[in-house]
Amino acid sequence: MQSQAFAVLAALVFSSGPATVQAQTTPSRIHGEIVAIDHGVLRIRSASGEETPITLARSARVTQRVPLTLEALQPGVFLGTTAIAQPDGTLLASEVHIFPEERRGTGEGHRPSSDGASTMTNATVKQSQPVSTMTNATVAGVSATPGGRVLHLTYHGGEKTVIVPANTPVVLSKESDRSALKRGEHVIATVARGADGSYVADRVSVGANGSIPPL
Repeated sequence: MQSQAFAVLAALVFSSGPATVQAQTTPSRIHGEIVAIDHGVLRIRSASGEETPITLARSARVTQRVPLTLEALQPGVFLGTTAIAQPDGTLLASEVHIFPEERRGTGEGHRPSSDGASTMTNATVKQSQPVSTMTNATVAGVSATPGGRVLHLTYHGGEKTVIVPANTPVVLSKESDRSALKRGEHVIATVARGADGSYVADRVSVGANGSIPPL
């Protein structure tokens, strides 16, 4: 009898464990304006006016996103672009991130983006909506067009043609520190939610000079 009770208790413990871990570690993103920062806790206000306190993890990584123009898209640059696949096989960029030279090769390749991957969980959505992609690659060639730029990107094992409309956000992503996190700056925080409902950020991107970083 005791062995049966122990087996039931063990089953309950092991079946509930993964759900608790998932609730604490599944990442999400919160974006908005810093309205206060105190002892490693950011209070971020969203566009809707909602304020959320976020604790910075001890090892939290901070990057700055410096706004650039399309002229920064030159041959030899290593960049990452979020884009939508077009029927003709090209990609239509929604944002472009240029990496500093010391981070060349970071995440090199072509894949569904995190946002795109989430839409693929539903077969109907997958068939009716284009999938968002992420391509980290080197610019092999650039063509100027009246509506923007056409980039020929190469990466290990492949290549892509990316259309960059004139209004596409282009930023330089560079390493920074907590001194960049100031009241009034706009940020994107990658967070995990704990069992108590609180948020902890392990990554924060901040727009340089008051700019709003692209999502």
